[in-house]
Amino acid sequence: MSYLDELNEPQRAAVEYIDGPALVIAGAGSGKTRVLTYKIMHLLQSGYKPWNILAITFTNKAAREMKERIAKKIGEDDASKLWMGTFHSVFLKILRVEIEKTEYQKNFTIYDAEDAKKLVKNIIKDMNLDDKKYPVNEVYNRITTSKNGLVTAEEYEASPYYADDCNAHKPLISKIYKLYVKKCKSANAMDFDDLLLQTQILFKNHPDVVKKYAEKFRYILVDEYQDTNSVQYNIVKALANIHRHVFVVGDDAQSIYSFRGAQIENILNFKRDYKEAQIFKLEQNYRSTQTIVNAANTVIACNSRQMKKNSFSENETGEKIRVMENQADNDEGFNIAADILKKIDRGQAESFADFAILYRTNAQSRILEESLMKRQIPYKIYGGMSFYQRKEVKDLISYLRLTVNGNDDEAFLRVVNYPKRGIGETTMAKISQIATNNGLSVWNTVARIREFEPSISPRTLNSLANFMKIIFGFHNFAVNADAYQTAMKIASESGILEDLKADKTNEGQSRYENIEELLNGIKALCEERQKTQNEPLTLAQYLDDVSLMTDADEDKGDSNKVSLLTIHSAKGLEFKNVYLAGVEEGLFPSAKSVMSEKDLEEERRLFYVAVTRAQKKLSISFARMRYKWGQLSPAAPSRFIKEIDSRYLDYGSGGESKFQAGNDHPFGLPRHPNSLNKIAEENRLKKLSSFKFSSTKRNDIDAEKFKEGVEIQHTTFGRGKIATVTDSPNGKQIVVNFTSVGRKVLLLKYTLPNLKIIEN
Repeated sequence: MSYLDELNEPQRAAVEYIDGPALVIAGAGSGKTRVLTYKIMHLLQSGYKPWNILAITFTNKAAREMKERIAKKIGEDDASKLWMGTFHSVFLKILRVEIEKTEYQKNFTIYDAEDAKKLVKNIIKDMNLDDKKYPVNEVYNRITTSKNGLVTAEEYEASPYYADDCNAHKPLISKIYKLYVKKCKSANAMDFDDLLLQTQILFKNHPDVVKKYAEKFRYILVDEYQDTNSVQYNIVKALANIHRHVFVVGDDAQSIYSFRGAQIENILNFKRDYKEAQIFKLEQNYRSTQTIVNAANTVIACNSRQMKKNSFSENETGEKIRVMENQADNDEGFNIAADILKKIDRGQAESFADFAILYRTNAQSRILEESLMKRQIPYKIYGGMSFYQRKEVKDLISYLRLTVNGNDDEAFLRVVNYPKRGIGETTMAKISQIATNNGLSVWNTVARIREFEPSISPRTLNSLANFMKIIFGFHNFAVNADAYQTAMKIASESGILEDLKADKTNEGQSRYENIEELLNGIKALCEERQKTQNEPLTLAQYLDDVSLMTDADEDKGDSNKVSLLTIHSAKGLEFKNVYLAGVEEGLFPSAKSVMSEKDLEEERRLFYVAVTRAQKKLSISFARMRYKWGQLSPAAPSRFIKEIDSRYLDYGSGGESKFQAGNDHPFGLPRHPNSLNKIAEENRLKKLSSFKFSSTKRNDIDAEKFKEGVEIQHTTFGRGKIATVTDSPNGKQIVVNFTSVGRKVLLLKYTLPNLKIIEN
């Protein structure tokens, strides 16, 4: 059977068309990775050479998996010659080859986000600025947004960003940006965004280089095209200028990264850029039940800016989507955890790994974690600390970076006194300031320190000299050794292994094991390189690989655990059972987004992504009350729930009618809110904030019986004793110690129907 026979009709049509530009609109679960993989195989079968094909993915993991699939069909030798990887990895490869045409040296190293933020923090400190007025994260995000928007430090003051800064009384961000770029260059280091921006600058300044690669790449394939930013868009367009064989795959309905600079216009306007382009639509969803797919369709139909498609599923019809109403956010965590246990106990799920809880913001995870812990349900959090961000791992990698590039300031400052050498922070802060003032790297400043600081103590001078001598020795060793041999020597002779081994605590042992794991990983990569390419993996090559690792590339095969993650982190993943928590107005969609039609549409796309992560069962949860700044405040179910056709929803007891609470309720909104009036929306939200949800109330005499020390029975939480009774802005609030679920804070006026006093 031909490999093409493994595709459905639209997939096959997209794969077979190789005569010009093409756009594939790939709905959720429609097999876009398969199409990209088979497209590359078809190009190779049609006479294209592997080195003439450029395939860009959004994660290294995706590139690796695609290459492995292709290797099984065409052999490892040809597969290894494909130019396949992320934007960052491909552009890094080009920059390494063309580095002499840039302002950097060949051995430049790469700053990750933590390194970059530390540099920003030090600059703010050196400038004696108030870090409350100039928060590190805000300034760093401004720099990264500017780079992704093709605004260099020199051009910044002519950009709208600078005008916004001045209006916000933060005009010095421009100076911070310039100093940041200057420090990076003196350290011979690029950050992640530079890998894109410097490639764009290289192409702009050297048309011959653009022509060289545009001629080389006869066919260009781009995954997740809806997530490309200005730099990525421009580079792809430049590379496709000669052959115009560009094949992009994506789904405008899943464009959710505008906060990172992604521009949905890139995919919406593809036909404008390539008028001769063919458009293919992959509409069959192989992941989810018919009910889930149909429900997602009804929501995304409310967006005006989209490329129309009719997603469908031929899987089982499946259960209706369950809408879970909770009295408060604490109850939400309890009810989700209880439901997971119930499904496990009843045999409706094989393992905890079948479950995922998705939420809009990271802050929501606390209550969910506590609820799972109380019931001893194992869980893992996506987007937690990466293995490569652990202190001990980062320390060793900083030694490796400094061995390759002595001018790497962030690496130098991190390890110069680790293990301890008697070099104080005050000394290094002074040296760092001297380096900044003289436009030098810290390494070059230390080499001339007596010239700048004649009064430096002989002891400190000796410690610095010994440290530099050690690093220089590692550098010379690395010339004739592979990455593992060098890393092992550095771990041993730097004192890191000895320091960690001396810590006999459980935490110390864990850190020691992490270093062992890192070294094992380096050895495995060296062996793989020797086997596949018959050459050693150098330390510099290893650092290029590891510097491009992201959380999405790390192994998530964490056995039998419930997954907790934000919806943004969930993109590209799938789970049998999904709980979507906190689906409330002001939270999802966020309060800020409802003031802009464009922002609201992105929130709706995010909701669409959340819904389509579910394979078998989906539960959408909201609370009637949620804590905000220590106070319980009213909350209302999100408009997105009502935008789902009610045929696909199970509202539980009371049915849909219990959600129809009058014109002030968010469900009273028009079904297609494509034209929002800002003032009307603000007025609606004000009404919502004072909206009193209907509930069955007892008379005040009954309420007065609920006092401290009184034993009660709750319909959900069981038996408990009232610990305190206080007045809150929303009425009487009781704290109850329940026998089975622990401490709960309840608003009496909403809880009364579920309470019964136990008579002694």
